[in-house]
Amino acid sequence: MNSAVSGMVLSLGAMQVARKIDFNDPQVLTYVRIFYVAVQAIVLGVYYYATLKIKQKNDLKVLKYTEPAKPMSGEGPTQVTTTNRDYDLAETSKAIRGVLMGVLFMAFMHGYMKYTQPLFIQGIMPIKALYDSKILRIHLLNRPATGDLKRPFEAPPSLFAPKTSSDNSSSTAAAEPAKVEAKKDK
Repeated sequence: MNSAVSGMVLSLGAMQVARKIDFNDPQVLTYVRIFYVAVQAIVLGVYYYATLKIKQKNDLKVLKYTEPAKPMSGEGPTQVTTTNRDYDLAETSKAIRGVLMGVLFMAFMHGYMKYTQPLFIQGIMPIKALYDSKILRIHLLNRPATGDLKRPFEAPPSLFAPKTSSDNSSSTAAAEPAKVEAKKDK
């Protein structure tokens, strides 16, 4: 199942469960807060442990790839040369920043606006993010970095996006030999 679809299904399911929870009860609210903080601490701990494993492996194999152009920047794609270690550390750093931004967002939503239901939902979603993390699959589960886990990682497809560029590139690559053969016949 597509990661975006499974995330939406999990989120909708969590919303239905959250509707049944009595957040007006101070004891229940305390337990949900403890659950949220514990999950965030576990997720950050797992990512920091992955960072230590990456540094311990010290994979200095050179990685060259083209970074796509950033939307609305006016710049074209850039060629990047790095190592697997640095690439993995950068990806882990992005994941940690994502967790911290989620915590800040929830601090605003719950602390300032007094919403309680998102605490429960956002306590479940980071667990799915850990499950989907390619970095954790490589470094904690010791899966080989081939196929879907090959660096550089493709951006996960969005829920409503058209086919990915990898599908288009394979179809154009198949069409190019036909053009070459047609030119040879002339």
